[in-house]
Amino acid sequence: MKEKKSIGKLLLGTWDTKTIVGVAIGAALFGVLMCFGGIRIFSNTSLTSAMIVIPVVAGLFGPLPAALAAGIGNVLADLIGGWGFWFDWSIGNAVLGFIVGLLPVYGARIDEGIFTAKHIVIYIITVVVGNVVAFGMVTPLFTYFFYSGELAITWMQGFSAILSNGAVLIVIGAPLLYLLAKRNAKKTNLEEDK
Repeated sequence: MKEKKSIGKLLLGTWDTKTIVGVAIGAALFGVLMCFGGIRIFSNTSLTSAMIVIPVVAGLFGPLPAALAAGIGNVLADLIGGWGFWFDWSIGNAVLGFIVGLLPVYGARIDEGIFTAKHIVIYIITVVVGNVVAFGMVTPLFTYFFYSGELAITWMQGFSAILSNGAVLIVIGAPLLYLLAKRNAKKTNLEEDK
């Protein structure tokens, strides 16, 4: 049994070569999938497979690594797509990554094979809250401060992002985390408590 970590260590994650490589690969995948792995649903908003990167990085490395992978990945997507820099959306994706990445804080340990029905429910709640905070509040706020943007348009884009990201994170993310945990449980010879 691993020693119990403090909340601070759970939020920051364990930074070693594996984590750094995981964040770098996650950010690169996020950036590429934001550009080429989505279906446009609204002005500058897509139903994108990039969202799958967030729970995987979060489940394996924690909230801060997930936030960095999503935030840096969004900057890379801006570079790859040639759209210019939209730091408001990069910060919003980083906030979403951090909130969705709270898995180890509420007891889900994907790397140890622990992801129960209780964890799935909490994960779904964090996905909804994370999307609302990231794209309903943070992104519009930074759009206004950075770009003096039209808030009505940003809120429409944010609403589209909340729905599309939430759908991907819940419909694909929750089963993916369950399968990752199940695979890791076999590696560590853990069995789920009945």
